[in-house]
Amino acid sequence: MVELVRTNDPALISVVEGLLLSAEIPYQVTDRNMSTIEGSILVIQVRVLVPDDRIDEARELLTDAELGGWITT
Repeated sequence: MVELVRTNDPALISVVEGLLLSAEIPYQVTDRNMSTIEGSILVIQVRVLVPDDRIDEARELLTDAELGGWITT
């Protein structure tokens, strides 16, 4: 799995999840609970991960949706 996005913005995570679901790209959201617990200090951010072999497709999907600035490099 490769990190696609790292953020504490719940709206952005929701949009990314919707895009990945509609494109049938498997994904995993990590650290969601920890970021909520420690959210006030922004140390732990939620990460959206996709399979290694689908990362290019996922990046293109986010870029086409004008969310390319959020992609983890």
